Amino acid sequence: MAATAPNLSISKSPPFRIPASAKLPSRFSLPISENPPKTRRRPFSITNTLSSPHQPITTTTSPPPPQPKPFISRFSPTEPRKGADVLVEALERHGVTNVFAYPGGASMEIHQALTRSAAIRNVLPRHEQGGVFAAEGYARASGIPGVCIATSGPGATNLVSGLADALLDSVPLVAITGQVPRRMIGTDAFQETPIVEVTRSITKHNYLVLDVEDIPRIVREAFFLASSGRPGPVLIDVPKDIQQQLVVPNWDQPMRLPGYMSRLPKPPSEALLEQVVRLISESKRPVLYAGGGCLNSSEELKEFVGRTGIPVASTLMGLGAYPCSDELSLQMLGMHGTVYANYAVDKSDLLLAFGVRFDDRVTGKLEAFASRAKIVHIDIDSAEIGKNKQPHVSICADMKMALDGLNTILEGREDKLKLDFLAWRQELKEQKMRYPLGFKTFGDAIPPQYAIQILDELTNGEAIISTGVGQHQMWAAQHYKYNRARQWLTSGGLGAMGFGLPAAIGAAVARPDAVVVDIDGDGSFIMNVQELATIRVENLPVKIMVLNNQHLGMVVQWEDRFYHANRAHTYLGNPLNESEIFPNYLKFAEGCNIPAARVVKKGDLKAAIQKMLDTPGPYLLDVIVPHQEHVLPMIPSGGAFKDVITEGDGRSSY
Repeated sequence: MAATAPNLSISKSPPFRIPASAKLPSRFSLPISENPPKTRRRPFSITNTLSSPHQPITTTTSPPPPQPKPFISRFSPTEPRKGADVLVEALERHGVTNVFAYPGGASMEIHQALTRSAAIRNVLPRHEQGGVFAAEGYARASGIPGVCIATSGPGATNLVSGLADALLDSVPLVAITGQVPRRMIGTDAFQETPIVEVTRSITKHNYLVLDVEDIPRIVREAFFLASSGRPGPVLIDVPKDIQQQLVVPNWDQPMRLPGYMSRLPKPPSEALLEQVVRLISESKRPVLYAGGGCLNSSEELKEFVGRTGIPVASTLMGLGAYPCSDELSLQMLGMHGTVYANYAVDKSDLLLAFGVRFDDRVTGKLEAFASRAKIVHIDIDSAEIGKNKQPHVSICADMKMALDGLNTILEGREDKLKLDFLAWRQELKEQKMRYPLGFKTFGDAIPPQYAIQILDELTNGEAIISTGVGQHQMWAAQHYKYNRARQWLTSGGLGAMGFGLPAAIGAAVARPDAVVVDIDGDGSFIMNVQELATIRVENLPVKIMVLNNQHLGMVVQWEDRFYHANRAHTYLGNPLNESEIFPNYLKFAEGCNIPAARVVKKGDLKAAIQKMLDTPGPYLLDVIVPHQEHVLPMIPSGGAFKDVITEGDGRSSY
């Protein structure tokens, strides 16, 4: 393909500029500090009284908050530079230090600009889907937006699964794509796809840059949109001629998001919070149903549970927001949740739904879900309130602010409120003893749940765990005890196989101090196996534990239960030689110069996992497990708690 000739026209900024220190009169201009100063918690209060301009000024002895360091550009203020350099500097100004970018014809200028940046490291994936999943892993593990970059056409469309995944799981992500030059848009040019249209329904917002002077504002808005309100993915599509055009950027442009700003949640109503506390005081069997919306308010959640003594059931996305090893934790609820978590919701008289969306994998049959309970729903997204289940009390607010407000009210009424749920907790304790999580034995073969329990033991429950999607994902959710937020990285809403390995890459980049383990299935692992090359080249200490049953395990389980065990293309081995393990993942690892081993017998497992953890750098452990094992408990799709299945495996007929 012929290279596009650089467009050397200089776009001049307006002569008048607003200095960075000036306060802008627009109420929509919200400067975002890259390192906002931490503030101490104040007593919760809501008022509509405006401060009088004539009030006397009082002095305090507290030191002034530290000011962010001024950004030092490698360009002089009036020096023209390419749009691609403006884009990269905009990323730098937002504190970006790592991107996951795969180059192509329409994004070459961005990559050239990245080579001129001393602040940003590019972790080169081997496929754009690996790049977007890695950016997701980075964001999930750190809580700050991940950034991925791809070229136009197939490069951009390869991001689609990751964008949809980030939207469903509320992950802050900024995706940047190259696009054909503006004059060629709509002509079916080589590697042209209308990615803004393709991704409109699977992004929180997206942009097609048509003016090089808009880049600073658009990048600023993208990061704000991705991380504010309910987080999500934002896409910026940048035509190649925009990347090449010369401009003197204006970094002081205000954001233009009046509609969005007006819809952001306000502080929660104190009257509604008082009502929630009253409902708690009147209940006998309350349950807290905590979701991914609680990940940024883990400390407030723990304080709330400590003050009330209410048991906590977590969604798949909410695991770790409240410590799973705590006695008040009921672990995961839903289709493959614990019997006692689902029992608690079924028998409850008050359901506190905090940061959740009443997903079908949690509720099953909606009419039967928490049918005896009054429901309090608190979520930052007003669209989720009443969408699936109508609450008795609803609050649209940031979960951190709502919990802070509830804790303040509870603290003020500590002497008056006599919350006593001891009998309820004892009832649930009996359910825990009656229906513990367990697994079958298969002679010397390794039960997959046992492998995860050993990993939990040897890592002291402190590793960051990523997974693919399927049986291994559910077992990892059930048998590893997550005690802090952002320790559990999985594709929840979309259920995207191939997520685990690249997500572990992102987590290892974001948290180089942490032990990162990808618990994967053989089906999911092979979908992005090429990222082994990235792990080796970047020397990332990612540990990979493949639970290899030679089958598409979750589909096999459904075949066993509902299709008379008729195998419909779910065997992933070599039908001509079923006695051998195929494909040989040890050879894949060897091809990327990554140490690897295989373990077949239960007695050898602990030493093999310990060796994996002790080996510096990356390591792959191929754990051979029986395909007959099923994920239990299980509530069939659309079922209710009364339909829960607790027994059986692939050795039985149904």
